[in-house]
Amino acid sequence: MKLVVLGGGESGVGAALLGRHLGYEVFLSDKGKLAESYRDELITHRIAFEEGQHSMDRIFAAELVVKSPGIPDTVPMVVALRERGIEVISEIEFAGRHTEAKMVCITGSNGKTTTTLLTCHILTTAGIDAGLAGNVGRSLAAQVAEDAHPLYVVELSSFQLDGMFDFRADIAVLTNITPDHLDRYDHKFENYIDSKFRILNNMRPQDLFIYGLDSEAVGHRLRQVRVVPRMAGFIYADRSIWEKNTCRSGAWMEGEEVVVQLENRQFRIAKQEISIQGRHNVYNAMAAILACMQVGVSDEKIAEGLRTFPQVEHRLETVRVVEGVTYINDSKATNVDSAWYALDSMTTPVIWIAGGTDKGNDYSVLFDLVRQKVKVLICMGVDNRKLIDNFSGICQVVDTHSLKDALAAARQYAVEGDTVLLSPCCASFDLFKNYENRGELFKAAVKEL
Repeated sequence: MKLVVLGGGESGVGAALLGRHLGYEVFLSDKGKLAESYRDELITHRIAFEEGQHSMDRIFAAELVVKSPGIPDTVPMVVALRERGIEVISEIEFAGRHTEAKMVCITGSNGKTTTTLLTCHILTTAGIDAGLAGNVGRSLAAQVAEDAHPLYVVELSSFQLDGMFDFRADIAVLTNITPDHLDRYDHKFENYIDSKFRILNNMRPQDLFIYGLDSEAVGHRLRQVRVVPRMAGFIYADRSIWEKNTCRSGAWMEGEEVVVQLENRQFRIAKQEISIQGRHNVYNAMAAILACMQVGVSDEKIAEGLRTFPQVEHRLETVRVVEGVTYINDSKATNVDSAWYALDSMTTPVIWIAGGTDKGNDYSVLFDLVRQKVKVLICMGVDNRKLIDNFSGICQVVDTHSLKDALAAARQYAVEGDTVLLSPCCASFDLFKNYENRGELFKAAVKEL
């Protein structure tokens, strides 16, 4: 079997390793430059590769192609491969075809990383051998090849879901759906929703689908489709609101207590006992608890995991307090909904740093929160016109084009008791490599203040 892998990042190299493990003739091709660690791994495992180009004759000789999620289906090479009848799949699909492990799969526009990490933390706290994979952790394919687990917790982006066909989740979590990545989906929200709902593909009646009841887009689509697995909806509201849906299972609030029910089993914990705070993290905890209850984790171990879960990097991460001003890194907030939850969780006056590559954002949903919470908006991007146009009539707006200038402006306007919040609301690619790079540079700069 001739396997071609397109893209030499974490998922691509993982797919190549699994292909080599299975005895395939593997060739990896990346039009960019490979990271040194990935290049060394390919050399160590004697996997043929190229970088800086695509050799079309070798690519079109493939019997199976695994493409990295960052490569759109619409690029001419992928279109040409499919026209030739060559199967093109994702690394997750490839890995799923070669393991019998149980899959806890988590997607959504927001909250999926924290929910994934929290779910895996609770499972490992309970002594369950769970692998962390997908958008976080090591490549699922690499783990299937070299470090197999009986269960995986997998964070799935819409791009990864697009390349999955036979893959099946035993437990699927859909946190919410808000407009994001619309440039990849012909600027049609419905296409993006279609992608997220692929997580339900191939699920069985005994499986469990966990979803955010507060998400209007999720609720609307659920009224249109037939769902095969059992369902459990979670909501930040009291039981009377939750009971309006037809689920027997789910989660809701009773005062300051989180209540989670799966069939005839009920779990309760005070909101304040959960190590990560804020409404968005209550949602994340509800989803993780339901998933862990379905796996069979005891109430005691679920509670222990919730109390001991560490802060997630780049997601409302407190960096430092300088002269009474708290600096928070929320670089992972790359869309409007993420920024909404960040602003909603603020309890002190905010100096808000936002900006980057706009993805067709509708900022109007933020207007009320900005009026209530934000003293100054500091725009940080190559082109800030859209942010300036949207918020100039709501709060003071400062135009900057670098991290250095943005932090200098923040120091100028912040006083003791304020919070400087980096919650960009946009992609990072105009000034940074990715959101991690943006967050790391922000933290480093704050630590030097």
